[in-house]
Amino acid sequence: MNAVVQIDEWQPESGDDAALDRELEMLADVLHAVVHTGAGVSFVVPFSIGEARAFWADTVLPGVRARTRRVLVARVDGRIVGTVQIDLAVPPNQRHRAEVLKLLVHPSARRRGIARALMIAIERAAQAEGRTLLTLDTWTGSAAEILYRSLGYTVVGVIPRYARGSLMPELEPATIMYKELPPLR
Repeated sequence: MNAVVQIDEWQPESGDDAALDRELEMLADVLHAVVHTGAGVSFVVPFSIGEARAFWADTVLPGVRARTRRVLVARVDGRIVGTVQIDLAVPPNQRHRAEVLKLLVHPSARRRGIARALMIAIERAAQAEGRTLLTLDTWTGSAAEILYRSLGYTVVGVIPRYARGSLMPELEPATIMYKELPPLR
């Protein structure tokens, strides 16, 4: 059975602490699971669910509330199973661009088009913010790199020994990519 995937913007409610806690727990679960399956998304094991929650509460949430970061989530039956972000905090001479961050899909929800749907939606969100250039980095040779290429992202280059994956000490290369977006009319 294929459940319907809903993509929407994460807009944490002020004053509804219980709802915010539930959402932070779901986001932490996605990040925790992704890190524990080996993704190179800035964290390494050992990596606790508390550390995952702290990332969302202490790093992402303040940016969302300050409107310097937009976060989209993918939900299946109300449960968050994927997410992607754009960082809008750029210098004044770069207000035309944003950086794509943390495309994450829970391992149990993969191979269903969720990552592609999130990327298409985040591009629309960037355009709505007046951004016409998106940049990102990804693990060289990963499924994510293949996805980005299929969506029209252009490779700028590869940086060797850029970062380590979450499960191994070896340093891995990263591919730097960009995509130009048409302005909204």
